[in-house]
Amino acid sequence: MTSSAGRRILIVDDEETLREALQFNLEAEGYEVVTAPDAETVLTMDLRDFDLIILDIMMGEISGLQLARLLRRNPATAAIPIIFCTALDSETDMIEGLDSGADDYIMKPYSLPALKARVRSALRRRAQNLTTPEPPRLNPQDSSSSTRDSAAEHLAYEGLSLDVASKRCFVDGREVKLPRKEFEILSKLLSRPGHIFSREELLRAIWPDEVVVVDRVVDVNITRIRSKIRPYDKNIVTRSGYGYGFIE
Repeated sequence: MTSSAGRRILIVDDEETLREALQFNLEAEGYEVVTAPDAETVLTMDLRDFDLIILDIMMGEISGLQLARLLRRNPATAAIPIIFCTALDSETDMIEGLDSGADDYIMKPYSLPALKARVRSALRRRAQNLTTPEPPRLNPQDSSSSTRDSAAEHLAYEGLSLDVASKRCFVDGREVKLPRKEFEILSKLLSRPGHIFSREELLRAIWPDEVVVVDRVVDVNITRIRSKIRPYDKNIVTRSGYGYGFIE
């Protein structure tokens, strides 16, 4: 388990009572917690030392969605995990939240143990990213069929290429940016061509520490992946009642 010592968390929410309650509970876990009432305040802060941001959506003139997009565009904050914690509970809201760059989405009212589990999971993934060395960039055209180079962690099908170690995706020589969950799902599918993964399998593999993740999250990420890897989107197939797979 990732140690909470020294981990800095920023809570952004316009509900003072909620901010204070969440701050109290996370500080009791050993985290260093800072709060802000709105996005405007956040934009005046130096965020480089934060390990995680818990963000509401409905706030002031700048919404949480807008703030998340701004943070993702800034190289200094692009890698900081974001968890949306919001009362917006429709499927459309969740999709928009994930599309804005959030790593996770939890709906109010939430259980405190569930939120703490997601915080631990996000921080653990961030720690792994910070300690993983980045190897030399690979040529995405090195293989014309599905392969796995155990030394380089390279997955490829024709012009679709994944450098698993450095988390890069290439489509016909062009680098395509995939958020963490999309990259992990595509890696999973491409690692076993022809195998159909159930939604439950993908949830366990990609969200192992999440306690409240609905099946629809998998569907949303698959749709986003397909839109980014054309013309290889047709290779990701849906088997009704079963799940998803990558077919050569």
